[in-house]
Amino acid sequence: MGEGRIILATRNRHKIDELLRLLNVPGLVFEDLRTRPPLPEVEEDGDSYEENAIKKARAVAEATGLPALADDSGLEVDALGGAPGVRSARYAGEGASDALNRAKLLQAMAAVPDERRTARFRCAIAIAIPGGSAMTVEGVCEGVILREERGTGGFGYDPLFLPYGERETFAEMSDAQKDSLSHRGVAVRRAAEVLSGLVLDTPSSGP
Repeated sequence: MGEGRIILATRNRHKIDELLRLLNVPGLVFEDLRTRPPLPEVEEDGDSYEENAIKKARAVAEATGLPALADDSGLEVDALGGAPGVRSARYAGEGASDALNRAKLLQAMAAVPDERRTARFRCAIAIAIPGGSAMTVEGVCEGVILREERGTGGFGYDPLFLPYGERETFAEMSDAQKDSLSHRGVAVRRAAEVLSGLVLDTPSSGP
């Protein structure tokens, strides 16, 4: 297991912060791509979050020689046929900001009545071993899309997403609240269980 080190296959500061808050596996040390020389960009052209996560994890594992963990996630809006989906980060175009993506979503949803504004966040996480297999887990959080933004925390579509049974959007919640409910929180906790099993199966691993 590469001396107990796992590479988080992202340079996204928000994702890294969430992953590190949730990943607590004894015997493992987590690094991210900000600590590494630039690697070739991985084109996220898969038809599913799982495909994209596996592609990223495998590319980073082979480039670094260490196990890698990658995630791909997105927002699926029922009234839009599941869009923006795997294109969530570039819904308003390549390189679009979070604000532009949210503005496009609000425009697309303008005429959708409240009872049809159902949506979910979905996250797939892949763990790849250099020269070996890739394992995946998934997390989902159901909710609705609001008509205006609320809150200044989080990132992406968080200010527009209200989880079922909650009064606060992801952008209004504390980190701990969001982590307990979010799609990424569910997926990362499942990934931590997988990593714990790998550590137990590999006595030589260590920090």
